[in-house]
Amino acid sequence: MPYAKPCETQYDAVIVGARCAGAATALLLARAGAKILLVDRQKCGSDTVSTHALMRAGVLQLKRWELLPNLMAAGTPRVTRTTFHYGEETIGIDIKREHGVDYLCAPRRTVLDHLLVEAAREAGAVVHHRVSLTDLQFGSDGRVTGAYLKDATGKEVSVTSDIVIGADGRQSMVARLAGAQIYAKGAGASGYVYGYYNGVPNDGFHWYFEKDVAAGVIPTNENQHCLFVGVPRYRFAETFRKDLDGGFQRTAAANSPVLRDAIGRARLVGRLRGFAGSPGFLRQSYGPGWALVGDAGYFKDPLTAHGITDALRDAELLSNAVLNGRARAFVRYQDERDALSRDLFDVTDAVASFNWDIDEIKDLHGRLSAAMKVEADRVAKFSPPTVLAA
Repeated sequence: MPYAKPCETQYDAVIVGARCAGAATALLLARAGAKILLVDRQKCGSDTVSTHALMRAGVLQLKRWELLPNLMAAGTPRVTRTTFHYGEETIGIDIKREHGVDYLCAPRRTVLDHLLVEAAREAGAVVHHRVSLTDLQFGSDGRVTGAYLKDATGKEVSVTSDIVIGADGRQSMVARLAGAQIYAKGAGASGYVYGYYNGVPNDGFHWYFEKDVAAGVIPTNENQHCLFVGVPRYRFAETFRKDLDGGFQRTAAANSPVLRDAIGRARLVGRLRGFAGSPGFLRQSYGPGWALVGDAGYFKDPLTAHGITDALRDAELLSNAVLNGRARAFVRYQDERDALSRDLFDVTDAVASFNWDIDEIKDLHGRLSAAMKVEADRVAKFSPPTVLAA
């Protein structure tokens, strides 16, 4: 899409990053009547590293935003059962109906992000891809007053806005330019390799745990499954870097002979990809004229597959703060985000450390389930965003 001159218009918010957190925030703000500019440095429809899995709270939000029917119509499979494999022990759990949700799902990001972006555009947001943030504008009092942007041709423009929102990932440029500080950091981190496979039977989510290894089987769009294997971060290089495919196969076999055989019968679509791992963090997520959402403000290890759910949750929390407009609303945004995230963060950090035996990982999953229930109960009580405050 050609890049216009947004500097001619004052925006209520400029959102940097059009993945799920940024696009969801743009959607909610635009639906409430705010004038939104949403930009992303990648081309429209590009893929990104993801475990894809949406837990109950995330499905609930997409349903409430009236996006779930279109998501499922795009070929996203329903997940009605999740199975945990602890060594040789298998525990299957049916997804029960709560808060009007009786299934989970795991859309490809090319599907979910595109759906959210188009919904934001339909709600009135101005959307431009292939546009990068180069700097923030600051007033004489230190408040962020806008952004400097550059399109794919190298053309630079400036925009003014009441707030600039960074939804630009864990290495957020908005966070760096605003001086946002990390105030809690995890110790554990996993490195993992994943790929998309045809020919895997669809019987829900499968999560595998053995000593020093983990794996997941996640049904997604186009009749494919995302299969990943994980190891402690410090073992990533020795396991995968010299032999990515061999390391993937060996790690799958170390998790389960059943998983090894399933991969052997399936067909890899494209190539395997890796993520060497990064510790989680909680980062200061608001300041004068700026805010952060998604991985920019709160990142945790992907091993518990909860990142998209948290991103959608926090998009709604932040949207309400922006619409309120008062300083204390942003304090509440971060406080509530942290209250809902802390147990999830701590459990995920413990899981990603791999410093557990089979009985301990079961206990950790019990704690994770309890934290997710608290989150879903709270999300179910979210009030719909109001119109933008004068």
